[in-house]
Amino acid sequence: MIFESELIKLLESDKSLFSILKAVETLNLNDCWIAAGIIRNKVWDSLHSMQSETNDIDVIYFDENETSIQAEKILEAKLNIIIPNLPWSVKNQARMHTKNNLPPYRCSFDGVANFPETPTAIAARIKQNKIEIMAPYGLQDLYTFQVRPTPNFTKNSTMHNVYLNRIQEKNWRHTWDKLQIIT
Repeated sequence: MIFESELIKLLESDKSLFSILKAVETLNLNDCWIAAGIIRNKVWDSLHSMQSETNDIDVIYFDENETSIQAEKILEAKLNIIIPNLPWSVKNQARMHTKNNLPPYRCSFDGVANFPETPTAIAARIKQNKIEIMAPYGLQDLYTFQVRPTPNFTKNSTMHNVYLNRIQEKNWRHTWDKLQIIT
């Protein structure tokens, strides 16, 4: 619980990230969150006393009735009107299970729980003027610099190579040297 209150304080105190949360809130989408790297990187930056580049802003939501990529692009365009020139990436979790050939997700929580590594499996949103955190595997790995695979990406799984390839491709230790990568 201490990590959750620390994360909420961090999100509230960062004007840029807070404005992103507010922009996403205006979409009024079902089960909608900012997720993954934007939050993970902000925490690691804070703990390393640095500022890294924002590669993308993952916005996730769940809508079984409209699963077209075109609908996601329309939402990205709306966000670009609210806050221009940011790397918005909107994904409906009702269709994302196909990426790794998994059973259909029932909600955004299922999508986040199936992100490849624990410190990336995190999301936040503003609901009723309060920041809410979603972290299927908790926040300890994020705050203690541990990068480990989530259950579908462990060493004995068929998707372990996806995890290993992401670790190599992202090269997080180059940016945040305190990280411990667990394969």
